[in-house]
Amino acid sequence: MTSCVFTFKSDFWPRVYVRAMEKITEKILLEKSSPKANKLDQIKTLNLSRMGLKSEDLPVPLLSKLCSLEQLDLSGNMLQEIPKGLCLPCLKILNCSDNEMEDVTSLEALRNIEELRLEDNLYLTVNDEHKVIFLLPRLRMFNGKDISSTAHHIRHGSTEILRKRVIALWERSFSLPDPVTAQSLAAVEKSFVNAAYSEIKYGPSSLSEFTKFRLEMIAKEYLKSLTCSEEGSKVQDVTPTKENETPTETKTCNVGGNSITSPQKRTRNNTEVSAEASPRKSSRLASAAPVEASPRKSTRMLSTPQKTDPGLSSPRKRARMTSMDSPEGSPRKSSRLENISQKVVSKTESPRKASKRPDISTPTSRPAKRESPMKTAKDQTTAQQSKQTTANTPRKTTRTKLHIPQEPVRLQPFHVLQCHSRQDSPDDFSTQLWACAFEPAQECSGGDIRDVSRTVATCGGETLCVIDCESGHVLKKYKVPGEEFFSLAWSTVLMSRTGGSARPCNILAAGGKRGLVKLIHPRVNLAFGEFRASRRAISIMRFSPRNASFLFTGTYENKIFLWDIGGLDRDYNFKISKLLVLETCSTPLHVSLLPVSPDTHLLSACDDGLYVFDIQLSKNTQKRNEEMEVVFPIYKKNDKKNTYRTIDGLSFLSDDIVASKSHMQGSIYLWSWRATRASWNGRKKEVAAVVLAELQWSSTEIPYLSLGTCPGYGYVVCGDDQGRLWMYHITDSMMENFKSGKTISATEVLEWPSPVRTGMGALEGPSINSIAMDPDLHYLVALTDKNMAVVWKRENH
Repeated sequence: MTSCVFTFKSDFWPRVYVRAMEKITEKILLEKSSPKANKLDQIKTLNLSRMGLKSEDLPVPLLSKLCSLEQLDLSGNMLQEIPKGLCLPCLKILNCSDNEMEDVTSLEALRNIEELRLEDNLYLTVNDEHKVIFLLPRLRMFNGKDISSTAHHIRHGSTEILRKRVIALWERSFSLPDPVTAQSLAAVEKSFVNAAYSEIKYGPSSLSEFTKFRLEMIAKEYLKSLTCSEEGSKVQDVTPTKENETPTETKTCNVGGNSITSPQKRTRNNTEVSAEASPRKSSRLASAAPVEASPRKSTRMLSTPQKTDPGLSSPRKRARMTSMDSPEGSPRKSSRLENISQKVVSKTESPRKASKRPDISTPTSRPAKRESPMKTAKDQTTAQQSKQTTANTPRKTTRTKLHIPQEPVRLQPFHVLQCHSRQDSPDDFSTQLWACAFEPAQECSGGDIRDVSRTVATCGGETLCVIDCESGHVLKKYKVPGEEFFSLAWSTVLMSRTGGSARPCNILAAGGKRGLVKLIHPRVNLAFGEFRASRRAISIMRFSPRNASFLFTGTYENKIFLWDIGGLDRDYNFKISKLLVLETCSTPLHVSLLPVSPDTHLLSACDDGLYVFDIQLSKNTQKRNEEMEVVFPIYKKNDKKNTYRTIDGLSFLSDDIVASKSHMQGSIYLWSWRATRASWNGRKKEVAAVVLAELQWSSTEIPYLSLGTCPGYGYVVCGDDQGRLWMYHITDSMMENFKSGKTISATEVLEWPSPVRTGMGALEGPSINSIAMDPDLHYLVALTDKNMAVVWKRENH
């Protein structure tokens, strides 16, 4: 296939401004208007973008003459706020994206705005988003999205509750001063507001800044209502109260946005944020755990595992990460180079990959894709889960009869995205991307499955991104300083609502070298909780397709834990309980659940073999060893350099057929789970895999290049160390006529698209760490070890 050359949008490149004028003049305003106007009061549309303007460069008296202005573009400047006193009564559309906005309360004067864009303002958080929606009563479109359904709740949902609590606090602890003077009122007001901050708790902690903003407003309004009837309030020596307009908490969650994040800016808050302020305001979860050397490194950490208290109630933690020291070497990295020469003998070396090649020049384009939600059966509940999981079933499962299309699909490179860079550096080609997954579909009323979302989550380095595959936009970006994310997983859990009903919502779990699981609700830009899964790094995560609140986490302490996170209440409180501990003899790299009966057995691909565990909760034993080990013909090739026992790829292609591969095998096995299970006599742990076919693959020595499958279209895909994608179309007729030992060539090998950046050469093909496809194979996403995510799109779609 001919390589495709891409020229990338310069989202990460240094911003080039038009030379900033000393001030905005009437002549400039008339020149920038569209259509051209002769008088200021005739201008309806004005474009002042990318002029290097700061807030002080906007002349309020002159701009206030724009009494007919309906649309204003201020994007790509350096504005920190909208100047106070600006009056634009007809303004309906305002674009302030890609600025340095810190304070959104200055927008309150523009109360007629209906459409507003604030993407790529790195200091703004989800709290600022809520403030904007509250302060602008006519706002209906925010950052390109219709907010009608959420705006009413933000504006009115909590007001009465907070008001009652504020009044109760006043009646319990405060009274008007005697005599009433400006100074005494100011002191009482300050004490009253501070008491409201500390004593009134409401909503998720990640929205505490917005809650404080509302508490302060309500408290001041109430105090004013008590004094407004009093005569003689005129006092001398008026000392204005300094309002706590901006709560002191570090900003947290990302407001979401539409394009690649712009270069990092330092957060002004002194505490809790690392020097690299999260691009797009990634939500940072409060993490108490010390940073460990990243587990995906060659040397496995020897620290003793410590279990989390299973019964711990895990209310939403602050959506921010405490600032940490600079991240240590990733455990997943160095393993690659070291493993090439000595993969065998080293059970202690189980990192996932290493950066192996020198950095190249940097392209950055658009986003990547989502991974198919694996197999997801409709949620049925076990005795312990019944109430929480029955409705959590929007995901599809692998079909028993595939009815695979006979014609192979044709894919074309669509987007290339560099969105996980440290400090948003365009020269970062060392951050490895490890996992991606498509957001699952949800059921509509009536039980029909909604069209599968185009959004995909990707993780690597300190960041986790949610991306729209079609447009190439980064919709959300979350950052946890000092973390290195290795795995993520989607699930659809139930959230309780007022009145006792519940609604399904898609949540994202992510984990990495710190051993903490972060829980995020991307749709509302909220990182609502975390819990410790291990004292060492998390290598793999997977939700159960049958019990949507069951989460499996594989760790570098050679254990797989099964957690039940339960349902969420309306304030995002949840309770964690540990259900199982599966002991593996090496680091688990991948886990797969049986498509037809995901609550009976789990397959774990590990650094030292492939193991099968009985995970039925009806049995009393909480801690379990493997039930059997599946062994492969390649093991007989054991030599001094390699035992071929590192299973670095595993996925079901159908209800029965499993695709797996070993490091340095040079091929991929397709084997039958049912026939293999049936051949096990129960006396020995080992059972030989019933191999149906062998897929010819690359002869690379690079470990941990995982494969992906798309059961609905009968595809197995695996990348290599040159950026190529080996695609195998396994049709129904092929499955029925498999002959043991038969080697099958790739249906197609997609070459690395060789993206280029203006002024730079083509980028060499990196290693493809991970592959994901949506269930209908509209998109395929490939993640690389060079900080690039490539989205391929099916032709004629």
